[in-house]
Amino acid sequence: MKLQYFIDRPILSMVISVVILVAGLIGLFALSVEQYPDIAPPTIRVSTTYSGANAEAVQKSVIVPLEEAINGVENMTYMTSTASNTGSAEITVYFKQGSDPDMAAVNVQNKVSTATSLLPAEVTKVGVTTMKRQSSMLKIFGLYSPNGTYDEAFLTNYLSINIKPQIQRISGVGEVNVMGGDYAMRIWLKPDVMAQYELEPSDVEAALASQNIEASTGAIGEDSKNVYQYTLKYRGRLEKEQEFEEIVIKAFDDGRVLRLKDIATVELGSQSYSYTGRVNGAPGTTCMINQTAGTNANEIITNIDQLLDELQENLPEDMEIVKLMSTKNFLDASINEVIKTLLEAIVLVVLVVYVFLQNPRSTLIPTVSIFVSLIGTFAVLYLAGFSINLLTLFALVLAIGTIVDDAIIVVEAVQVKFDEGYRSPYKASIDAMSGISSAIVTSTLVFMAVFVPVSFMGGTSGVFYTQFGITMAVAVGISAINALTLSPALCALLLRPNEILVDGKKPEFSTRFRLAFDAIFKRLVFKYKEGAKFFIKHKWLVWTSFAASVGLLLYLMATTKTSLVPSEDTGSIFVSLDTPAGSTLAETASIMESLLKVGEETENAVTQARANLYELEATHNDLLRQQHEAENALCTVLGITPRAIERGQLAEQQFPEIFNVGVPLRLLSKRPDVREAEMTLASAYYTTNQARSAFYPNLTLSGSAGWTNALGQVVTNPGGWILSAVASLTQPIFNRGKLISNLRVSKDEEQIALLNYKQTLLDAGQEVSDALYAVESAQRNLEIHQKQCRELERTVETSEALYKTGNATYLELLTAQQSLLNARLNLVSDSFTHCQSIITLYNALGGGSN
Repeated sequence: MKLQYFIDRPILSMVISVVILVAGLIGLFALSVEQYPDIAPPTIRVSTTYSGANAEAVQKSVIVPLEEAINGVENMTYMTSTASNTGSAEITVYFKQGSDPDMAAVNVQNKVSTATSLLPAEVTKVGVTTMKRQSSMLKIFGLYSPNGTYDEAFLTNYLSINIKPQIQRISGVGEVNVMGGDYAMRIWLKPDVMAQYELEPSDVEAALASQNIEASTGAIGEDSKNVYQYTLKYRGRLEKEQEFEEIVIKAFDDGRVLRLKDIATVELGSQSYSYTGRVNGAPGTTCMINQTAGTNANEIITNIDQLLDELQENLPEDMEIVKLMSTKNFLDASINEVIKTLLEAIVLVVLVVYVFLQNPRSTLIPTVSIFVSLIGTFAVLYLAGFSINLLTLFALVLAIGTIVDDAIIVVEAVQVKFDEGYRSPYKASIDAMSGISSAIVTSTLVFMAVFVPVSFMGGTSGVFYTQFGITMAVAVGISAINALTLSPALCALLLRPNEILVDGKKPEFSTRFRLAFDAIFKRLVFKYKEGAKFFIKHKWLVWTSFAASVGLLLYLMATTKTSLVPSEDTGSIFVSLDTPAGSTLAETASIMESLLKVGEETENAVTQARANLYELEATHNDLLRQQHEAENALCTVLGITPRAIERGQLAEQQFPEIFNVGVPLRLLSKRPDVREAEMTLASAYYTTNQARSAFYPNLTLSGSAGWTNALGQVVTNPGGWILSAVASLTQPIFNRGKLISNLRVSKDEEQIALLNYKQTLLDAGQEVSDALYAVESAQRNLEIHQKQCRELERTVETSEALYKTGNATYLELLTAQQSLLNARLNLVSDSFTHCQSIITLYNALGGGSN
């Protein structure tokens, strides 16, 4: 088929582009949006509990039989297991990327069933749970009582009974993990009393098993001539503490009965005491939610947030839900920034094209090609099973400069024909395409040949490069199709030969702009030729520059840090603190409270110092000052000030020796420096030797941050982004006068700030000088009174000797002792004054506060 076919049938060319656009829009609304491609393999979690067993017993009797049975399941890559001193056991099985999670769960369940007979009876009663899930957390929220009306156990059970079931019914939710223990009837046995009655714990268990049961009691009158029959009712399991206390443990021959309350203390408590949680400094519990593999987390998070908002309205008084962490916030902020950059790139490319083509008609054709290629790419991404993520969007940003080239080649080829004397756009378009069609196809294939091979890469990095490379190749391929169909048809319809200059007639604006640009461009070409001649005459300079560039490239490649993905925070920092081995839960909770207070005090000090630094060093730049004020007004720099704590602070305790603290950092659109936050927290936590701390941002590489909008909901706002992009480009031009005046005002403020700073230094120096003088004075007085005390001690000794020999009266001895006592009191007062002056000097030097 000749290309003239599309020129003769412009409607067909337009229909082809419209079909590409429609398919791309369908793919855009059907694709999931993720932070990164889903590289997390499907995981299956196997968990159970062996009550009362330590970690070693759990490992030997539970973990080992299950691992031996699960090992070798189809498509399995590896598995990990954990056992704790609380009796909990957990095995996580990882499968190959692309494996069906449902089939993997079935296969693991079949393997687990073969090992059930090898497990302890207590574990078999509890059961072994097999569940598919994503390894990364989707959302964390907390339930707490601000005024302490409810304790942690009540809040945990309220969450488990009233909130957890509703969350589990949301499609895509894999696991809802409530941190804490449910209500349980705790029976604390008294060993000394039991020894007196020769009882063992097994006797109590037998009594509970026989007297606390659900039984079918049958009916009366089924096979009789009575008029009615009656179904017997049995009260069933016991519910109240008093009912458990009345359980009979042993009966004696003399008629006495030993009940449970005689040998034990019965109370309604928590099922496990290995966890304590506080939210915002008040009793509370937290809930972590994981998603199932292959689901879209943004939709799940939206549904969860809606449910939590509805539940918040019906909560009892003095009970609140606080949202601690959500992957959706960071994803929305990141995607919006990338799309904003994409639109800014489109605006800049269109402006550059207009500058060089000097004609609005000529600029329109490449602009149409940009949108057809970009939007059409989403259709191929959907068919390939990809997603809209930072990598695919970044590929589209880079592809903008390439996909516009094919359309520009067509427009320039037609323009060349006009310059040669063609007056018919139709004839110019046909002759131009006959000479460049093969070049367009060849250049496109060469470009695609560079990126298509990356689709054959394997491993984790291969997933990244595959989506990036295929997106680039597809966008360029669609641009070539558009350049061979729609672009020549639009050239034949829209382009016109350049205006012929006529004496006495004012040329059009586009003509004047073209003539001015050509004159400037010719000068630049002349300068370039002069520079090229210089390098041709000095070939050694060229080769030296080339060698230096190669050397610099090798050096930078060897010294530049490498990583799989950029280290970017997602709006929160998790702090892991390890207390000494064997620490009790109460001791760990005490350390946690003290460290949170230290962190809060350190944050307040750092915030004040940071404000002073801005005042002294950044007042000359009004933009930086405004940015600082906006950050202080909207968020906290490090996320642990009281305002941030009000929004939610997670503190959880899973094991006696380890607890984690999640510190949310607000304002995702202007994220603070996560490394600075880590250093500040570390400086606060290192002031104590009670625990070791580790800091790490919340970074996820799974597909746990995506959404699918198959219902046609709006996922983008091109108008707002275009206005934002244009405003960011033009705002400095219109605000030039204002910025200059603000700069002058800022300089005056800087001078005032410097004067205040100098005065502060003088005041501080005077304070230190006064403190030094006070220390020296106190030291001299102390030395004088010490010398006086030594003299009076010798006087008293002499008076005692004279009194014994009868040469002195008793009154004289008492007078000498009284003088010594007064001197010693003065010495104590001088010592106190000396210590107080040293403290004052320490405070003046900045070592503390008054």
